[in-house]
Amino acid sequence: MTETASRPTLEAVAARAGVSRATVSRVVNGGEGVREPLVERVRRAVEELGYVPNQAARSLVTRRHDAVAVVIAEPETRVFADPFFALQLRGISKELTAHDSQLVLLLTEGRDDHARVGRYLAGGHVDGALVFSLHLDDPLPGLIHGAGVPTVFGGRPGWGDGTRGIAYVDSDNRGGARDAVRHLAGLGRTRIGHITGPLDQTSAVDRLDGFRDVMVDADPRLIAEGDFTPAGGERAMRELLDRCPDLDAVFAANDLTASGALRALREHGRSVPGDVAVVGFDDMLPVAEQTDPPLTTVRQDIEEMGRLMARLLLRGLRSRDRAEPGVGGTPSSVVLPTTLVRRASA
Repeated sequence: MTETASRPTLEAVAARAGVSRATVSRVVNGGEGVREPLVERVRRAVEELGYVPNQAARSLVTRRHDAVAVVIAEPETRVFADPFFALQLRGISKELTAHDSQLVLLLTEGRDDHARVGRYLAGGHVDGALVFSLHLDDPLPGLIHGAGVPTVFGGRPGWGDGTRGIAYVDSDNRGGARDAVRHLAGLGRTRIGHITGPLDQTSAVDRLDGFRDVMVDADPRLIAEGDFTPAGGERAMRELLDRCPDLDAVFAANDLTASGALRALREHGRSVPGDVAVVGFDDMLPVAEQTDPPLTTVRQDIEEMGRLMARLLLRGLRSRDRAEPGVGGTPSSVVLPTTLVRRASA
């Protein structure tokens, strides 16, 4: 009680700055209409007294919570094992921190978690949501729409017409996959296999489409479904070797899948790239540079994707708050280019 009572108040700041309580409130809450000399006096008083605004009271004035929900539609075992999520979260966190906004992480393990996330978002605890790793049958988009929360998605949406009225940040998955397969074909490889990601996610579908763009007449047996994990890549690589023992190249849908494929190839006595050339997707350095041999892969800027997601959301929130032209619209979506990074595996 003594510590709480001793905290500096808005009135104490006003007295130190020699201004009214209302003026201090406007400055602290980011309001306009206060002359710059007064703003400086208030800020100096805030620093001298160590005043910290009461967030609950501030929210009543600004209608903002300075918090953003980051919803990852995956169980925690997947999120904490895959460096992709750490990179994307790092980009999001950097952007939110720069704008003094808090990150609230929400994961979904099952249908009960979907309902919980929907209730939380509808409860008005956050200003907006950043959502990624969605699956095509995921109920989250509908729950988020029902909650009326401004949202930016990571990855091209796979529901409705896929783009209209929806803000998202993605990489050129299809184009990157084409580059990977063209590179393998340019090496003289003719029996090129593909290990997909989970085909209920648009990134995996787009990369499969990119593979098919180049390998128009590919033998269906040269395509095996994975799940973006090393174990899935290992399992799918064994399937490909059983079906097509003469394959001489593999495009894996992500780097973790490729790392599993390399293990399976070693087990079967296949040299890389001598017998089988391998290309991944992501260019996650903790994976791509540590495989044996180091992995040729398609680079997407995962951290920048996270940063742009947060930037789009915050820009939309500012436009709404200031009643700027275009309020109620959706921030433009962004598709980032990819780059082939050549290492020893192909």
